[in-house]
Amino acid sequence: MSLHAPGTLTSATRRVPVLLRCCHLEPAVAVTVFVTALAVAAGRGAAGSAAVATAVLAGQLSVGWCNDAVDARRDTVCGRRDKPLATGELAPRAAAVAAGTALGLCVPLSLLSGAAAGTAHLGMVAMGWGYNLVLKRTVLSPLPYAVGFGALPAFVTLGLPSPSWPAWWAVTAGALLGVGAHLVNVLPDIEDDLGTGVRGLPQRLGRGTCRWLAPVVMLTAVGVLVAGPPGAVGGPGGALAVTAGAVAVAGTAVPWDVRSRWPFRAAIVVAGIALTQLLLRGPDLA
Repeated sequence: MSLHAPGTLTSATRRVPVLLRCCHLEPAVAVTVFVTALAVAAGRGAAGSAAVATAVLAGQLSVGWCNDAVDARRDTVCGRRDKPLATGELAPRAAAVAAGTALGLCVPLSLLSGAAAGTAHLGMVAMGWGYNLVLKRTVLSPLPYAVGFGALPAFVTLGLPSPSWPAWWAVTAGALLGVGAHLVNVLPDIEDDLGTGVRGLPQRLGRGTCRWLAPVVMLTAVGVLVAGPPGAVGGPGGALAVTAGAVAVAGTAVPWDVRSRWPFRAAIVVAGIALTQLLLRGPDLA
C-alpha cells in the first residue's frame, strides 16, 4: 500500500490548481479581503478579524465549488473551455466534495465570532447555496445576492465586544452592491443561460437592460454610503463617488465582447470603492 502513497499524493497535489480554477477564486478572495478590512476598521481586533477572514473564505469557496458542480452538465453543453468540470479535467464529484468540505469548515469558523454573528454569516452562505441549487433559475435570482451581501456588515458588528446591528446604510449599500454584482456577473453568459433553461431576473431583462441597470444599482449603493452616515459629506466621499461612476460606466456600458469578464471586474472595483467609504466610516458602522 505504501508503494502507491507517493503517486496518490502527487495526484492530489496536481488536483489543487484545478480545484482553484473552479472555485471562483477571484470574487472569493475579493469578498474575503473586503470583509476582513471592514472587520479591522470596525474594531474586531487581530483575532476577531482573522476569524472573519477564515470563515468568509471557507464560505465563499464552498459556494464557488457548489456552483461549478451544479452547473457541470450545463457548462459541458455550452462548451465552456474555462471550466475544468466541462473539459473533463476534474470530476463533478470532486468539486462537490470540496464544496461540502469547505461548508463543513465554515460552520465552526463562523461560530468563532459568536452565535449571533456566526448565524448571520451562515445565513449568507446558505443563500449562496440556495442560489446555486434553485433560485438562479427564477425571477428571485437577485435575492440571495441582496441578502448575502447585506448580511456581511452584520457578521462584523454582531461579533464586536459589544454586539449590535449594523447601521441601515451599511446593510442597504451591501444589498445594492450584491444585486449589482449579480447583474454584471451574468452578462457574458446570458445567451448560454437562456439556451439551457436558466431564466433568472437578468436573463429575463436581457443584456441591454442589464448593462445600464447594473451601474445604476451600484452607484445608488455608493450614494447611500456617501449620504447615509452621520455628518457632512467630505471631499474624499465626493471624489470616490465620481471615481465609482467612471468605473461602473466603463465596465458595464462600454460594448465589451459579450463574454468579457471586465463588467464583473468593474463591479469588484466599485465594491472596493464602496468598501473604502465603509472603512472611512468604520466607527459609525454599528
